[in-house]
Amino acid sequence: MKALILAAGYGERLRPLTLRTPKPLLEVGEVSLLERHLTNLVNAGVRSIVVNVSWLGDQIADFIGDGSRWNASIRLSREGDTPLETGGGMRHALPLLGPEPFLVVNGDIICDFPFARLTKLKPTDCHLVLVDNPAHNPAGDFGLAGEQLTNEPTWTYSGIGVFHPRLIGNEPKQTAFSVVPAIRAAADAGRATGEHHAGQWLDIGTPERLEDARTLLAGDLPCTT
Repeated sequence: MKALILAAGYGERLRPLTLRTPKPLLEVGEVSLLERHLTNLVNAGVRSIVVNVSWLGDQIADFIGDGSRWNASIRLSREGDTPLETGGGMRHALPLLGPEPFLVVNGDIICDFPFARLTKLKPTDCHLVLVDNPAHNPAGDFGLAGEQLTNEPTWTYSGIGVFHPRLIGNEPKQTAFSVVPAIRAAADAGRATGEHHAGQWLDIGTPERLEDARTLLAGDLPCTT
């Protein structure tokens, strides 16, 4: 299974930190968010990875280099000067991802979810990993009825999931759009599944949450498989 790391956003809520540094290259415990994802994906057996880039994307390209540091094929999906959001980013990357389901992880989270559990999944349209609701999203996003994903807000979408290209493949290229409406439609149609992860999950969305993560982890969150 291939993977897509969503790393193209402006990181506006993290300014001024992201005026000169793209959000995925911010560090927690002297390890950038992007490096944690790349290492964890490779440890899980994912050797073909796409990273979408826009804002300060050349810095991400320089950091990745030829991918040999991770012994993986890492390709960039360049979106131009304007990020295409989650759905548009996935749609734009499809030529690099191919026709099979692919794993997606947001570039601005830290999580100890074992990616290897997802690499064999073949969801109808999508499979989401949900987590307990954080303080900044107390109402939640989605729910579960057994393994079926529902639109009843019970838990928060972690930013980790597996997506079939057909979920967004008919959308026009180079269009910015959120993937959430497509997920909700798939859930209503019984074509989406999910699971709840009770382990560690941190959304690095603001300077305060970044500092909280640095304090909480004290630089010692191990890579997972």
